Amino acid sequence: MTLSVEEKIDLSRYRMEKAKKMLHDASTLFHDGSYESSVNRSYYAILSASKALLILRGIDPETHEGVKTMLSKEFIKTGLLPKEFGETFRSLQSRRADSDYGDYIEMTREEADDSFKRAGDFIRQVENIVEKLIKEISSPSQ
Repeated sequence: MTLSVEEKIDLSRYRMEKAKKMLHDASTLFHDGSYESSVNRSYYAILSASKALLILRGIDPETHEGVKTMLSKEFIKTGLLPKEFGETFRSLQSRRADSDYGDYIEMTREEADDSFKRAGDFIRQVENIVEKLIKEISSPSQ
């Protein structure tokens, strides 16, 4: 399916709003002491933000690994996102998998707090890039 520029922009903005809602949920869960669930929401917040960026380039991976790979290729290796954000994605993805699927694994308050803070930094920076890309693709070329 090929999306128009307007559809890409709408989908990107929807995914950014979803990312911010998930980050809010991560905060609520953290403050309620649900650290595993907070880590889960922090990860999914950055996944949604990553997909918001990628769709503006016409890229819509179907897997988490595909999102991670294409984020690295399109935004980290090109310098549009700091290299540490690749590590943020990997770290939060690993914590989420451990938390969701690992037996006898409990996330600590510190791990949940770190995940939430890193997700917040990630989303703030990605949101700025999304808005910049939207301006670039929506303005007529000269």
